[in-house]
Amino acid sequence: MGIVRNQSIKNSIYFYIGLVFGALSTIIFYPHAFNSNPEHWGLLQIIVAYSIVVSTVSHLGSPKTLIRFFPKVKDKHQLITLTFLIPVVGFLLVLLFFILFKDIIFSLFEPEIGRFHKFEDFVVEMKTYSLLKLNIHLLFLLISFLSFFEVLCALSRSLLKTTIPIFLKEVFLKGMSIVLLFLHWFNYIDFQLFLNLYISLYLVMILILSFSIFSKFQYKITFKFDDIESKRLLRFGLYVLGGGASAMLVSKIDMIMIQKFLGFKQVAFYTIAFFIGNVVRVPGRAIGSIATPLIAKAWERNDISEIQDIYIKSSINQLLVGGLIFLGVWLNIYDGLSLLPEKFQGGTLVVLFIALSQLFNVATGVNGQIIVNSKYYKFDLYSNFILLCITLFANWIFIPESSPLSAYHIVGINGAAFATALSVLVFNTMKLIFLYIKMGIQPFTFNTIKAIILILIVYLSIDNITLPENVFYSLPLRFLLLFALYLPLMLLFKISEDINKIANEVWNKYFRIGIK
Repeated sequence: MGIVRNQSIKNSIYFYIGLVFGALSTIIFYPHAFNSNPEHWGLLQIIVAYSIVVSTVSHLGSPKTLIRFFPKVKDKHQLITLTFLIPVVGFLLVLLFFILFKDIIFSLFEPEIGRFHKFEDFVVEMKTYSLLKLNIHLLFLLISFLSFFEVLCALSRSLLKTTIPIFLKEVFLKGMSIVLLFLHWFNYIDFQLFLNLYISLYLVMILILSFSIFSKFQYKITFKFDDIESKRLLRFGLYVLGGGASAMLVSKIDMIMIQKFLGFKQVAFYTIAFFIGNVVRVPGRAIGSIATPLIAKAWERNDISEIQDIYIKSSINQLLVGGLIFLGVWLNIYDGLSLLPEKFQGGTLVVLFIALSQLFNVATGVNGQIIVNSKYYKFDLYSNFILLCITLFANWIFIPESSPLSAYHIVGINGAAFATALSVLVFNTMKLIFLYIKMGIQPFTFNTIKAIILILIVYLSIDNITLPENVFYSLPLRFLLLFALYLPLMLLFKISEDINKIANEVWNKYFRIGIK
């Protein structure tokens, strides 16, 4: 875990900088910049959501294929060329599909007057829908940019250089988004120019990442593929395509269905609450990004012991960091939402459902990466298809006003969050059971129980402390209490060997006193 730990530290720094940037933009800049037109923010989110889903289809699984077979193929140039050609073919197929079924596709976005209580809301939604049709070319540009960027990210990760892609996605993209939001907020640029510049950021990231990779890695374009098993690669790519597309659709289906049932404006309101709850997922992304190629190499050696070690350590480390973030979010949820513009202050239940589901998600470790890089990769397709069906059904049931749990306020955006949480719970439980049955491995140990007890103790302790009503006093005080209780107890209980070792190294470096 040395490489995992060292690069995860760097990745975590970028992730948490991105978390700060994301928080600033989502909680401050977006709500204020779009306070008078929240439907514009909803439109942007829908463009991004559809682009991410469709790009997952258009690259035909080539990023995961590159990571999976990079250690095995001797002639890396052949593999790289093939994985760059595949997204081109995929994008052309997507474009052809749009041309043939354009009217049907546009009907997915078109508002239905019967779903709105006020005619004025319907008029606003129709204007936003017209704006979407005018900017449909931006959606296709973003699809192509995302496809090639993901392939470049996979190549960088295969070369065990994970920090630059993460820097671009977490620091550069989010930092520049803040700049654009600031310009739009103070009317230096209109919404149309904002959209154009925002999409252009992805092209800039492609250029930067390409220069970073190919200035050091001597790549030669070749159209001879005699050194690789093309059929095996394509078969694997199609399976992970099905699984990846289903998983990506699941992650965005809530926003897509909210737009269809409730309109663009509600997508904006949901986005804030979802973001706040979803920050719990950050440690999983940091560790998973570097663990994936190591798992692929371990599978190449059939080293189940190393895979088990990565599985257990990723689980406990992610649970501890995720638990700290969860407590920071939920202990301060009411004070935090009170700082938003009034129309954006709803969504407390959305935060709770998403945060709890992501805490369980990170606690299950890198189970998805283990399955995708194993001989059981086909299960990724089957399980994701089942997950997609569950998510679609759950959203269809719980978003409308006819939701069977409407008496408990599980309806609308709350219903969407509940459906997402239910899907995450079922999906991760399926993967846990599958890995235990097929490989006899599972990520939980006695330290998992200790971590859960730690989270409960700290939550109950802080929640029962009376603090000043002024939010500018109570927010920082709760965070101070959280860190003052959580971190020392975590080290004292010796829950994570890796975290204690890092703390020991830092302590020795600056204070020359060891933590035993």
